Amino acid sequence: MIQINGTLKLAPDTLSKGREAIVAMVRASRAEDGCLEYGFAQDLTDPDVLYLVERWRDRAALDAHSASPHMAEFKRAMAANPAMERDLRIFETDDGLPLG
Repeated sequence: MIQINGTLKLAPDTLSKGREAIVAMVRASRAEDGCLEYGFAQDLTDPDVLYLVERWRDRAALDAHSASPHMAEFKRAMAANPAMERDLRIFETDDGLPLG
């Protein structure tokens, strides 16, 4: 399994401008073959920070996602208001175990 985790630090008001593009991309990504999880979460202490979590069945599914039309549209939308900071990491992992 491939997992991507990370943070995006946005300029003030960027989220309000880009929310529609983010939601459209998340919905389309979740419908893709091989997508196990895809989501953004807003930091409760800093509304300009987003956390990203993606889980993909394999590298081929991630590569297809990266080449998808909705990902290209998302990149165009976000290019107008790019992240000020970005720290994304990719991992090859197993399915993990339930905690607790």
